[in-house]
Amino acid sequence: MARVISLSRHPIKGLTPEPVDALTVQADGRVAGDRVLAFRFADAATPEVRDGLDHWPKAKGLALQDFPALAALRTSYDERSGRVRIEHEGDVLVEAGLDVDGRAALTDAITEFVLATPEAKKLGRPGRLPLVLVGDGATSRFQDRAQGYVSVHSRASVDALGDALHLRIDDRRFRSNVVIDGVDAWDELDWSGEVRIGDVTFRAAGPIARCLATHANPDTGVRDAKVLTTLTGALAQDEPTLGRLLLPGWAAEQGTAPVGVIRVGDEVHAR
Repeated sequence: MARVISLSRHPIKGLTPEPVDALTVQADGRVAGDRVLAFRFADAATPEVRDGLDHWPKAKGLALQDFPALAALRTSYDERSGRVRIEHEGDVLVEAGLDVDGRAALTDAITEFVLATPEAKKLGRPGRLPLVLVGDGATSRFQDRAQGYVSVHSRASVDALGDALHLRIDDRRFRSNVVIDGVDAWDELDWSGEVRIGDVTFRAAGPIARCLATHANPDTGVRDAKVLTTLTGALAQDEPTLGRLLLPGWAAEQGTAPVGVIRVGDEVHAR
């Protein structure tokens, strides 16, 4: 039987996942508390709104595909108090709220960190500094796509990739909200209809084409695994793909199912 074995949300766009025991899926398909904040480049516009939905291309701010060292950070967010804590190698870089002074402290700490990494030159390009911490800390709005979605992949697919790379590959590289076990490698790529996780119903959308973010080691922030060329080479994919997007089921789209909760251990049924 396929089951959920881990759940994650990413409070700050481009920064590290926060493991949780349960995720609340909103009617728009997004995960509550996921991508509610982002570090925007100085010359980037605020998020675009398309058909009433926010859209946040990676190029507008700090993202793991361009700044792999961010993977070495550990981020936690307490939405009740509105406080963010960011650690590196066991040391607290910053802990602050989302008021004016807190945002300044968070921005200063992240800027200092990135400027001390090999990606410092990228941050120093014209129009990128000063960074601006955007988002209200409550609205999930900084996803790569305008349409809300939940991302899922199987442990077996990651293990198959690791075998091809001759490396141990960690699920965190793929920044999925949901990781499942109990299916064969790549089975999730064949889903085409309804997907039910616990009591929450989705419909399978497209597979997830991967980017350079997956090359970054989630502990060190160093690019140490050629994930993309392995997927298209040794594993013979047309494009580098791992995992699938899930969109709200029909009831949620009609407004009759406003939220649902996914929990670790929930059964997964797909077709």
